[in-house]
Amino acid sequence: MLRPLLAATVLVSVLSVPTLAQDTDNDLGAAGLLSAPNKEDLPPILLSAGQPLAAAPLRLKSGRYYEIEIEADGSQELGLAGPGFFRAIWIDEIVIEGLEIRPYGIDSVEFDEAGTMEIGFIAIKPGAYELRVPGTTGDLQRLEIVIE
Repeated sequence: MLRPLLAATVLVSVLSVPTLAQDTDNDLGAAGLLSAPNKEDLPPILLSAGQPLAAAPLRLKSGRYYEIEIEADGSQELGLAGPGFFRAIWIDEIVIEGLEIRPYGIDSVEFDEAGTMEIGFIAIKPGAYELRVPGTTGDLQRLEIVIE
């Protein structure tokens, strides 16, 4: 009598585990964090000699997928450095003229001439970060980014 009861208890426990493990509040779809409902386009960053990088600081949410375009007008050879920020995100891809690059990580990017690149990433580690034109000290050449 005890064996059938024990067997039934084990069977019910095993069959209920997958149901308990499922996240019923997740509306992200089959692709999870990469699903369209989790994606957001950010305002572009403009690299131009003596011009501000962006109109306002960026506020990001951890776990959300973002796409941002970095546009250089070719007025000067300019780059963006932000090793702290780039280590706080997971980069899905960098797209340059249709060429998709899937790096493990980056510290900076640089434009030798006019062009556009798009970076798709997931914000991971909360904190305050910055992207800055290397060698500059002014606030115009700095973009504050907060991941919440």
